[in-house]
Amino acid sequence: MSAPAVPPPHTDPAAVDRTAPADRTAPAERVVRTTVVLLFAAWLIDYADRLVINFVLPSIGEEFRLTHGQQGLIVSAFFLTYALAQIPGGVLTDRFGARRVITWALLAWSLFTALTGFAWSFAALLAVRFAFGAAEGIFPPASMKVLVERTAPEQRMSANGLIMSSNAVAAIAAPLAVAPLAAVFGWRSAFFSAAALGVFVVLAIRARLPAPLHRGVLGAPEERHGMRNVLRVGVLWRFAAMLFGLNLVLGGLLTWAPSYLRTELGVPLTTVGALMILPALASAAATIVGGRLSDRLGGHHRKLIVPSMAVAALALPAMAFSSSPIGFVVFATVVVIAASLTYMPILAAPLSGLPPAYVGVGSAVIVLGGQLASMVVPPVMGVIADAFSFEVAFASLVVGAIIAALMAVLTPQDPAAFRAAFGASARIRPTTDSEQS
Repeated sequence: MSAPAVPPPHTDPAAVDRTAPADRTAPAERVVRTTVVLLFAAWLIDYADRLVINFVLPSIGEEFRLTHGQQGLIVSAFFLTYALAQIPGGVLTDRFGARRVITWALLAWSLFTALTGFAWSFAALLAVRFAFGAAEGIFPPASMKVLVERTAPEQRMSANGLIMSSNAVAAIAAPLAVAPLAAVFGWRSAFFSAAALGVFVVLAIRARLPAPLHRGVLGAPEERHGMRNVLRVGVLWRFAAMLFGLNLVLGGLLTWAPSYLRTELGVPLTTVGALMILPALASAAATIVGGRLSDRLGGHHRKLIVPSMAVAALALPAMAFSSSPIGFVVFATVVVIAASLTYMPILAAPLSGLPPAYVGVGSAVIVLGGQLASMVVPPVMGVIADAFSFEVAFASLVVGAIIAALMAVLTPQDPAAFRAAFGASARIRPTTDSEQS
């Protein structure tokens, strides 16, 4: 079947965001810096809003008399719809533009964050968390497309590493803010405060997000093919499986570590927040370093992912069976460093190799893999903890490290190889390096 005709550039909403191209005289570095700052703020709120539940979960469990398995379901309710919204979010991004979708997402999830504080039962919590997950789920593909439209390939992972280090900063800020709020005003106040911050970020993005760089930087418009063809591309799903493995490790650790320290090792809530600062700082640094190393290695992810996941696999059992809070946190920090080093390398080849018209839906497929892990791991670990022990539950996260390392060997090792594999599978003419940059 012949390929569809290429529409004129000005009628292709997927080739670039629906804002006027940036002035060619405007310094590209200023565009990159502003984009990084605004996306950092958006991701900071995104991650902080979902982390709040981890630190007040014991209080919620006490108020509603929930088992560990039910508490895990509250966390997973978010991740179920968050995962399911990834591909629709990518389609919306490619259709309506990344800037518009980011605004929708931020406003909606801030609303549902506030509504979490009004929950009156286990069922109400589940319903609100389902809606909250769907609202946040359309954000990652839009964020990635905003970044791709405003950066050159050779600087993309360094910029993305800085942006995604916001997750670790949120992991530091959330406990420091949530613990005193919950102690003084109750767990509900933490959700109201987080929602208010989200509104401020929406206003900043609408006022300050620069327009995309001109086509000479972004590359030529791509031919449009059906989404079904893109979803059949096996290489995307292999990268999704890699991110699935990474998120099994990090998602399981970060979800249950606060509860484990508090309920099993007897650490007060305020001290839990302080103890979790070390792995959070280490994660931020490792994410940034991973992005820079990925750019220097030209996106050859296996060189970083295989050794890093080997270290994580060795450190996880040591963490799980550590008998002291300090020992647990030290080994958890080793795991977090090793795992966080792999985040940007996993995304490097796809974000530099995907045709511009497919960045939204293509990146959504990969992020979906990670979110499926984040959805599965909280209740599974909760059930394992109820049936056996938390030690066994944490040790089982080794499976994630093995999956990520295996997929790193079975995927294209650089953007050019990814581009060729994607083009062959989706029947899309691969673009050249000069067209991409």
